Amino acid sequence: MSGHIYGKIIISAKISLDSGLHIGGTESGLEVGGIDSPVIRDPVSQEPYIPGSSIKGKLRSLLEKVLEKDFNRLSGKEVYRHECTDQSCEVCRLFGATSGQDDGENMPSRVYLRDARLTKQSLEDLKLIETGLLYTEWKTENSLDRVTSAASPRQLERVPAGSVFELSLVYTITDQEDVKKDLKNLMATFKLLEDDALGGGGSRGNGSISFSMEEFVHYPKNYYLNSDDQSVKKIDLGKSSAKETNTIHFIDELFS
Repeated sequence: MSGHIYGKIIISAKISLDSGLHIGGTESGLEVGGIDSPVIRDPVSQEPYIPGSSIKGKLRSLLEKVLEKDFNRLSGKEVYRHECTDQSCEVCRLFGATSGQDDGENMPSRVYLRDARLTKQSLEDLKLIETGLLYTEWKTENSLDRVTSAASPRQLERVPAGSVFELSLVYTITDQEDVKKDLKNLMATFKLLEDDALGGGGSRGNGSISFSMEEFVHYPKNYYLNSDDQSVKKIDLGKSSAKETNTIHFIDELFS
């Protein structure tokens, strides 16, 4: 790998919740009779947010599956993923990889996901809901014993449907030959995620989301080295969903 930086591309979008979202936080300090599974919150503002690592991990997982990559690495307890250091691998060159060997071979990620924060309007709206929780809601679920039919209820905390988060993704251009293919793969994962789920409990109705794609912004290295604002190119994505975005057209326009 060259280690060169030829510029940055920032993709801006909004994430709208079509159903409640649960991304788990710490359970320390919970009271008896309280929430069994709380959401992750900012420790200062107590606002729920979506960690960039959660979004990135989901996008990587979807790309691994759609490209039919073998799961060859064990990460933690019974969590498998694909990881290699082959520069031609479309997953690892985009999301990064380490060899796991003593030689220390690795490929840094080209993609950086910022934590997604609630929009100001969503924060104002969520302050008005009467659920007994700050910005969130309860969801009661039951686990049934298939033999005795005994129910084991649990309380799940979710950010309510209709909430909107700000998304910012930064792609670093380290190889100019790969840019279009990498961006197309990224947009493919956005489309897949709209028909999948984010966070926990996706098979039980949680985590259905849609994207409102806003813009691509290309900052070439001349912008950083010489403050050349004229070299910056912005492409308006029309605030359509990922599935409705003409990916090939916009990416070609970005480099025309």
